[in-house]
Amino acid sequence: MGKQSTQYRPNLSNLMNLCEVNYMMLLRLLADKESAGEKRCFFISDFLSYSISVDEVTRYTSLITMTQDAIVNGMHLADIFRPKMVIRLYHDAKVAEVVSNQDVRQIKPRYDYPNKVMHLPDEKQQVNTFLKEWLQLSLQLGQTRLEIVK
Repeated sequence: MGKQSTQYRPNLSNLMNLCEVNYMMLLRLLADKESAGEKRCFFISDFLSYSISVDEVTRYTSLITMTQDAIVNGMHLADIFRPKMVIRLYHDAKVAEVVSNQDVRQIKPRYDYPNKVMHLPDEKQQVNTFLKEWLQLSLQLGQTRLEIVK
């Protein structure tokens, strides 16, 4: 009796639910900053912050970039060490999907494992879950600077 290997099968229902939750949290974080070029910053602590930049807005979609900035020993981390995700918001479907993570473009729903770049079989699910954790942290602990108009 040989060991039967089961191939990973993405659970589309779970992934879509996750993308819907991410969409709703992103709308809360963006507030009224939904025009191209807008940027929101959330300070978690003296050492950690997140920023969301709106890169592109079309009728049915928006493209945003979310980055993490950390200060270690009083110095900002170099760009290569700063986590970054590019997220597409689909306004008609009300979902947000990570389309690029750490400059890895077009994340596939499933990868054979092992593979040359060592992506996990469920890489797409993992990356979108990681986005959810960033968003939850920003909503729970994030503080932003408000500009007071006189």
